[in-house]
Amino acid sequence: MPNIPENLRYSKDHEWVEVNGDIATIGITDYAQSSLGDVVYVDLPRAGDKFDAHEAFGSVESVKAVSEVFTPVGGQVTEVNEGLNDAPETVNTDPYGSAWFIKLKMDNPGEADGLLSAEEYEEYLSSME
Repeated sequence: MPNIPENLRYSKDHEWVEVNGDIATIGITDYAQSSLGDVVYVDLPRAGDKFDAHEAFGSVESVKAVSEVFTPVGGQVTEVNEGLNDAPETVNTDPYGSAWFIKLKMDNPGEADGLLSAEEYEEYLSSME
């Protein structure tokens, strides 16, 4: 079973969200990186870009495929993880730590409450098998 930290919220598109006030840090889950295989490139937006919830904000390219990444909550990008440009493989080795993708100032911080808890995400993954 993939690693699913308790302190995060999850989308059914396999993104995770860490909420700190009105700032959401977003990345992809351990399950997602494992499914993708070796990540070779990450395409991210620019700081200042705005996105609605469930809108594609970038993509991840692996040796297997290119997959879009969606923002589970709406808002404006405040920070982009530039480190992934030089080391996209970090997504495979540290998906919940140094491989975060963007930080977003949420338009509606309550939106994150509608995401899955770690337990609900684990149940969702089990239902996919």
